[in-house]
Amino acid sequence: MAVDRAAIDAGAARLPGKARSIAVLCLCAVATLSLWFSTTAVIPALVRAYGPSPGVLSMLTGAVQAGFVVGCLVSAALALADRLDPRRFFAGAALVGAAANLAVLFLVPSWGVVIALRFATGLCMAGVYPVGMKLAASWARGDRGLLVGLLVGAVTVGSALPHLINALGGLDWRITLAVGSALAAGAAAAIGLVRIGPGYGRSAAIRPVALAAAWRNVPLRLANLGYLGHMWELYAMWAWIGAFLYASFSRTLGPEIAPGAAALTAFAVIASGGVGCLAAGLAADRWGRTAVTIAAMTVSGACALGIGFLFGGAAWAIVLVALVWGVSVVADSAQFSAAVSELSDPDYVGTMLTLQTAMGFTLTLVTIHLVPVWVEAVGWTYALAPLAAGPLVGVWAMARLRARPEAARLAGGRR
Repeated sequence: MAVDRAAIDAGAARLPGKARSIAVLCLCAVATLSLWFSTTAVIPALVRAYGPSPGVLSMLTGAVQAGFVVGCLVSAALALADRLDPRRFFAGAALVGAAANLAVLFLVPSWGVVIALRFATGLCMAGVYPVGMKLAASWARGDRGLLVGLLVGAVTVGSALPHLINALGGLDWRITLAVGSALAAGAAAAIGLVRIGPGYGRSAAIRPVALAAAWRNVPLRLANLGYLGHMWELYAMWAWIGAFLYASFSRTLGPEIAPGAAALTAFAVIASGGVGCLAAGLAADRWGRTAVTIAAMTVSGACALGIGFLFGGAAWAIVLVALVWGVSVVADSAQFSAAVSELSDPDYVGTMLTLQTAMGFTLTLVTIHLVPVWVEAVGWTYALAPLAAGPLVGVWAMARLRARPEAARLAGGRR
């Protein structure tokens, strides 16, 4: 079904529906994005039950990232969010993703098939995450940073949810996958309650001839470098923080307490990023995008460098640093997309955002696969420290962007 422009125009006269639509949209994002890390959250249980190799474990998460990249490119090339009602697109993607996730229950330990199912789940997330951000932005009235930050915060909480389900479900990995699929199916039904805001418009088509502008245009290049630095760290941290906590707690709390403590802490750490997204969205609209991204990456990079030295030590200290890392590592995420949309030629915004997403999530494949290699080579004490290289590059790039006159186009003149 094509987007109903008459319904959108009618929605413009009923702006009180904004709060309800954003609230329902965020709940749907939380529920559906639980599929993203559903297998990552149960890695300790899978290791105990089946003993998959480190390469298989990294591919279980990496396949979702790869599927998401491919899905975003296909969706953008075919303009699916423009040709279909975005709510129906979201619902269909959530249902197929739920089915693919549920199928894992019956196919473990056929790892090749399971990895293919995780790739399919990533494909479906391309119909959820970007579409959700576009629906949220359609209601923006000088609060784009806040609204997109709310949606990214919901995505963050959804990504953390499998760790909570894993703990509350008695650490049976089957419960985690089943509940995640049920939540996504519920979101597919609820998304129809979301209204499309009056600012919803067609996405610019991908224009290959314009891709070079992402490098030739210096402000765009710096914004993209900042985003790549952020992505170098983010998903690797999300993917492996649970395993890090489990390994550390096993030494200090014992093998009986460690699984539950690690699952609950990993949920709190990742979900705390939702608070960071909300705070950063408010701050960016008020004080500027480069200021927020520089501050967030400075804190998250310091956590990446330091947390390994607490490995095997006092649990309270690890939990404290991990929570600070969880808040800061994703706080700036939405602001990079907002910056690229503000710095791009209006005719090429769609191309630039698609390219940014594709580059960033492709890069996550590298660090997700490298962390277990580093663990094997140098142990958990030093394995997470290389993730700080991303924020270091990101801070440099955003500081350079802040000093340029083009930065006045960010957040209404607030750099």
